[in-house]
Amino acid sequence: MGRLDGKVALVTGGASGFGAAITERFAAEGCKVILGDLNEDAANATAKRIGGGNIKVQKMDVCEEKDWKAVVEVCIQVFGRLDCLVNNAGWSYKNKPTLEVTLDEFSRVFDINVKSVYLSVAAVVPHLQKNGGSILNISSIGSLRPRPGLVWYNATKGAVSNATKGLAAEYGPDQIRVNAICPLLCGTGLFEQFTGVPDTPENRQKFIGNVPLGRLTDPMDVANTALFLASDDGKFITGVNIEVDGGRGV
Repeated sequence: MGRLDGKVALVTGGASGFGAAITERFAAEGCKVILGDLNEDAANATAKRIGGGNIKVQKMDVCEEKDWKAVVEVCIQVFGRLDCLVNNAGWSYKNKPTLEVTLDEFSRVFDINVKSVYLSVAAVVPHLQKNGGSILNISSIGSLRPRPGLVWYNATKGAVSNATKGLAAEYGPDQIRVNAICPLLCGTGLFEQFTGVPDTPENRQKFIGNVPLGRLTDPMDVANTALFLASDDGKFITGVNIEVDGGRGV
């Protein structure tokens, strides 16, 4: 038996990166997954790669209330229940001086990273209140250790980490656990976006030199942590922000 047998999860931004790894790990443990993503073609490709009949793709914009209502309705219609939400979809502008961040970039990063969590709570919590469940928010080590160049991105993740604790306290009596994962950046095409320097061996080594365990995050590092928190292995854990960062935040 898998650790998530009989469970149903909704994973946003599931077409790639951490979301794809979480979807794959959950499915391998017997979970049925609604894979929500704005890029429907990429989502379908991910579902096909993972295989099996336990993944349903749903196109959604996490900033749209109607899309949240629709994806939850699909989840209930197709799988009959909802046990776990993974708020993974996120976005960042390129690392640069704060005075160069445009108002459009500021608004977009808060919409995708924070407003989406607000909308998710309204759509999902009423269903989780029926039988309990779990919410996992993908935050960032930048929420706890903000650095120059991504001030407003890190501020959005600080909001996510703070809201995680408040939601855990509020909905704990309903047996809804709310936790956050705070990863270091992953090396899959986002290095320059998050560091602001070209992705060269020299720049990677300089960055990794500040990571005690000596590497970047692998998506499966996050997926394995998500599995632990979503399963009964983590049934007495709520309101935490787990740093999956190789010690970068120390």
